[in-house]
Amino acid sequence: MKKLFVTILIHLLLVSFAFAGGTANEAKALVEKAVAYVKAEGKDKAFAEFTNPKGKFVDRDLYIFVVDFNGLTLAHGGNAKLVGKDMRELKDADGEFFIQKMITLAKSKGTGWVDYKWANPTSNKIEPKSTYVQTYENYFLGCGIYK
Repeated sequence: MKKLFVTILIHLLLVSFAFAGGTANEAKALVEKAVAYVKAEGKDKAFAEFTNPKGKFVDRDLYIFVVDFNGLTLAHGGNAKLVGKDMRELKDADGEFFIQKMITLAKSKGTGWVDYKWANPTSNKIEPKSTYVQTYENYFLGCGIYK
């Protein structure tokens, strides 16, 4: 009986770990890795890799997206259908233009975090989300976490 209990406990821990979301440090590190990849491989190859849902820039609920300073999505690891779409008018659950905030931050400071509220696909609830952005050339790369 004790052996069965331990086995079940181990499986529950492994399952909960598998569904655990990424951390702020992991999101920031993924963005930094993505910027280095663009520098090393060029934007065409990098943007294709970022948009690949099975690529090396998608980890659990973490993925890289790239938006230019006009709001155009250049790559998106969470939803390839967003590539080529203007995201400037996109609002969060509170009506905030969070992509515009990301653009402003990226242009003014180069890096930082933007907070907003977004639907978490795991819980199907509106939750606080924070996205780390880093400027490179005339666009920024981002990766978000649910808090």
